[in-house]
Amino acid sequence: MRLQIVSPLVVVVDEDEVAAIRAEDESGGFGILAGHADFLTTLAISVVSWTAKGRPRRHCAVRGGVLTVSGGGEVRVATREAVVGDDLTKLHDTVLRQFEANRETERTEHVETTRLQLAAVRQIVRHLRPGPATISRRRS
Repeated sequence: MRLQIVSPLVVVVDEDEVAAIRAEDESGGFGILAGHADFLTTLAISVVSWTAKGRPRRHCAVRGGVLTVSGGGEVRVATREAVVGDDLTKLHDTVLRQFEANRETERTEHVETTRLQLAAVRQIVRHLRPGPATISRRRS
C-alpha cells in the first residue's frame, strides 16, 4: 500500500510498501491492510501508525483530518497539522497535548470573535433604527 499524510503546506509522509496502518476516528481505533474496501472517515486528534517492509514501526501525530482508502492500496490523510516521530510516548504526551491546547485556544478565539461581530452588528442596527434622535435631526 501507499500512505500519504499531507498538511496544507507540506507532504509529511509519502511512503510505499506499507504493510499495515492503524488510525483512530471518533468511534475508536481501526486498522487497514492491503485490499481494504474504499473508506472515508474523519480522524480525531491522534497518532497514525504504520509498518513498512524492512522498517521499524513509524508514527505521525495528526491534528484531526480526513482519511481515505481507495483502490485497496492508496491511503491518504489530509490534516491541519502533523508531526512525525519514532517515539510514540513523546508524540502522545507532548504533541497531542499541544494539539488539544491549540484546539481549545482556537475555540476561545472563535467565541470572542463572534461576540465582537455581534456587538458590531448591534451598534449598526442601533444607528440604523429610526428613533426620536434620528427624526429630530431630519427636521432641523
